[in-house]
Amino acid sequence: RASNPCSEYMFLDDTACNLASLNLLKFKTETGFDADLFEHACRLWTLTLEISVLMAQYPAAEIARRSYEYRTLGLGFANLGGLLMSSGLAYDSEEGRAVAAGVSALMTGAAYRASAEMASVAGPFPKFADNREAMLRVLRNHRRASCGTAIGGAFEGLSVEPAQFDASACPWNEVTEAARRVWNEAYELGAINGFRNAQVTVVAPTGTIGLVMDCDTTGIEPDFALVKFKKLAGGGLWKIVNRSVPAALKA
Repeated sequence: RASNPCSEYMFLDDTACNLASLNLLKFKTETGFDADLFEHACRLWTLTLEISVLMAQYPAAEIARRSYEYRTLGLGFANLGGLLMSSGLAYDSEEGRAVAAGVSALMTGAAYRASAEMASVAGPFPKFADNREAMLRVLRNHRRASCGTAIGGAFEGLSVEPAQFDASACPWNEVTEAARRVWNEAYELGAINGFRNAQVTVVAPTGTIGLVMDCDTTGIEPDFALVKFKKLAGGGLWKIVNRSVPAALKA
């Protein structure tokens, strides 16, 4: 029944998810996207967020207890719109959707694989055994959506079949290959070790932190204006100009 304050993360009542977001534009290269560097960053930040579960201060004892029992994380990204703009890709296009799906699949697969690695050392989250079969079924479905049902077979236990990652539309082969590889590794490791965390990713709005992170656009949204004005708490306005425009026009 409950979500985090911004409502994009549905989980059990009286839990918490500690968030972190990666600026996607920082991984752009002259020819595409640095999938290896992004995969490394996702692995590192999954470890960082796992540490934050233990270090965080929670507002109630029940929230602290359940957060320890499920150890939910919220690794995400920001500046998808800026990445697509500066790459010369339309936000509302097959290529744009395929890039978003590929990057999301790579991020989530890398995070679950890191969670399985941590479980081999520190053990899975305390409630994993009670939820093992259901969680592995969910992850098999995630893997099928990322790798294609031709590889993983039909979806299990779903009344509505999800959209699959259209690898043929993704202009960056390195993202496609890395996403498929990490999902296979994540599932295989998790089936052996379990997972340290019940959930690992979420794409948050990243409104204010996106500005601090030097992003031109927020989480997964396109830019609603190339010039924006932000009201400041102490009064006055802050003029923000999208700096991806020159790179977008050049691309």
